[in-house]
Amino acid sequence: MGLVRAGGCSIASGFALVLCLGSAFAEPNITVSALDKGGAIDTADQCAAQQTCIDRYLWSVYERAPKLDTIKVPERRKVRIKRKGKARTVTKTFIKLVPEDFTWKDPAAAQHAGLALLDYVIGGMDRGFRLTLYRALRAMDDAGLEPGITSAFRDDYRQTIAAGQKARADNSYHGGSRRGGYGHGLAVDLVSVKGATRAERWVSSEDLWKWIDAHGKDFGIGRPYRDRDAPHVGPVDGKEYLSHRGGTGTQHAALNKKRHRLAQHSGHGSAWHKRHHIAAHKGLHAGKRAKTARYGRTWNG
Repeated sequence: MGLVRAGGCSIASGFALVLCLGSAFAEPNITVSALDKGGAIDTADQCAAQQTCIDRYLWSVYERAPKLDTIKVPERRKVRIKRKGKARTVTKTFIKLVPEDFTWKDPAAAQHAGLALLDYVIGGMDRGFRLTLYRALRAMDDAGLEPGITSAFRDDYRQTIAAGQKARADNSYHGGSRRGGYGHGLAVDLVSVKGATRAERWVSSEDLWKWIDAHGKDFGIGRPYRDRDAPHVGPVDGKEYLSHRGGTGTQHAALNKKRHRLAQHSGHGSAWHKRHHIAAHKGLHAGKRAKTARYGRTWNG
């Protein structure tokens, strides 16, 4: 039997030829940065089974969004006022809304991390969250909302150069080091790119956020801060969302934890805290609880 070498395979039979061709045409091990930006996106069901296809779609949603924001800048001005019948000049601080183009920030952070931009912003997110986000964004696209990602993974360095509403540098759910860092990002900022002007896109974005509030849980995503940080989106089973939107029990637990921390910080002992706890269970109103705790406490000078 003749032996033929083709494409790095030794072929000795028809069956071996089939195996060889299967190996030759199998999808190579593609990294996120090696994705073909111009490649066609498969249908939703086909794409959901391929990580490279998911990442390619998320990248296309990131690329379509203008990286623009409006930030608050304090401005001091001298103004004339009348006080007690006398006019005088005082300096007051006014908040001015200024448009900001932050297109440069993600590339700068990617360069700082030694990664390609696509690897940085998409590859830095949690793998499971990428699939969840993919399905939700597909549904938004199908609904005609035209979603766009303005920010995905952000490490500590990227967080330090972020402006506006943001968490502490290492504490961001976008990918801060306290939250696991690269590969563990669990947040994105979503807007709508539908509209020719910023005003039109703002109206479209509000429609998109309302859609997320109404339908996001069906796909596993939600807005933990609602209008306080409208574009911020994360998984509904994540710690961030549960701590803010996880129901009354969760919010009460977080509030009690905060009160306990503040009480210890201000020097109150465990006995003082226990009296407050007992008074609360007895049904005393706030004034009586405060009075009971105040006069029942032993001062040590």
